[in-house]
Amino acid sequence: MLENLTRRLSGIFAGIRSKGKISEADVAEAMREVRVALLEADVNFQVAKEFVGRVKEKAVGEEIFATLTPDQTIIRIVRDELIELLGTESVKFNYGSAPPTVVLMCGLQGSGKTTTTAKLAKWLKDQGKKPMLAACDIQRPAAIKQLEVLGESIDVPVFAKTDGTKPEVIAKEALERAKYLMRDVLIVDTAGRLTIDEELMDELVRVRDAVQPNETFLVLDSTTGQEAVNVAKSFGDRVDVSGAIFTKMDGDTRGGAILSVRAATGVPVRFTGIGEQVEALDLFHPDRVAQRILGMGDVLGLIEKVEKAFSEEDALTLEKSFGKGQIDFNMMLQSFKMMRKMGSFKNILKFMPGAATMIPEGALDQIDDKQVNRTEAIILSMTEKERANPDIINGSRRKRIAKGSGTSVEEVNHLIKQMYEMRRGMKQMTQMQSRMAKLKRR
Repeated sequence: MLENLTRRLSGIFAGIRSKGKISEADVAEAMREVRVALLEADVNFQVAKEFVGRVKEKAVGEEIFATLTPDQTIIRIVRDELIELLGTESVKFNYGSAPPTVVLMCGLQGSGKTTTTAKLAKWLKDQGKKPMLAACDIQRPAAIKQLEVLGESIDVPVFAKTDGTKPEVIAKEALERAKYLMRDVLIVDTAGRLTIDEELMDELVRVRDAVQPNETFLVLDSTTGQEAVNVAKSFGDRVDVSGAIFTKMDGDTRGGAILSVRAATGVPVRFTGIGEQVEALDLFHPDRVAQRILGMGDVLGLIEKVEKAFSEEDALTLEKSFGKGQIDFNMMLQSFKMMRKMGSFKNILKFMPGAATMIPEGALDQIDDKQVNRTEAIILSMTEKERANPDIINGSRRKRIAKGSGTSVEEVNHLIKQMYEMRRGMKQMTQMQSRMAKLKRR
């Protein structure tokens, strides 16, 4: 997300790093470059212009703090303005005073609305809620089936009708059913169109009036650029949109619309979709996104993903085994499974401070999980004894493993060599820690 913007801003700030004092001319030049960078990232023209104006006003005459260099001073100002632009702080979920809380999902066809509906249900389940889904997109029978399959995958009931019942009636009956089943959240998936039209809006208004939602989320495709802002304006004019959910933020997108939508429409960004998995929905934190844009990473976000993926028992088991240098292929396989719960390896890297600037341009987008998949295939082609004790894997076993995993003997040899190197490294670290502990006792 916005890696190119991060690179551009980092280059601009580096250009003034050697200056002892920021002059008005320096600020003006830097802000011209920042505006171009924002526009190239697909940020709304008026939003970019006003943003640069505010930064310039604050930067001119700004005293350089004793611990800050000129570029850090501007970065601080830009960060504060980005946070202000994005909404200062996360908007809390508006749960109703009496269950069920009703969430209305709307958006254009192809935005990922139905998938996002299931993702939101999964997110609510993780918050301890008992959600239920209502399939009100009767324009596309495939959407109803898709929602039912997704609901089954996350163990969430789906209320649907395929007998021609009107969407507003389905929504109202789903609400009654949710009350009967004592579900505390009802998420209503509505119809989308290829373009905004009166028929779509009239139907959406009828569904809204039937269930009186506590939250109305507009699902926006981040790859559509400024069109996402126009869509937000159109929906906002007809229904009271309480938040936007941007999808496909992990794809090849400039993503500038996420910086524009709140300032241009007043609709705050509430969630972002960063993958196809039902777990791939993140609560939107303006301060963290601002830091990621500036190359500072999102350490808190990474910690949350780790805590979600790793149980305390798993973490303790791995810690004890690593501490003793007792590493085998079973442990490696377990580590891969836990890492996958955090999302793709490419997306995990994006949370690391400086990742967008340290990794060569284009290289981050080329990172995928194919190599991990090949490594897993090799390990799964081993017997249980071979995984637990790599020392017994001789030449004939290596050939069998390569054939079973569809890889080469060289790849198998390389993986086994990596295992031995990991073991050696962990033993050396353990020995060093032991020596340090003895020295401290003296």
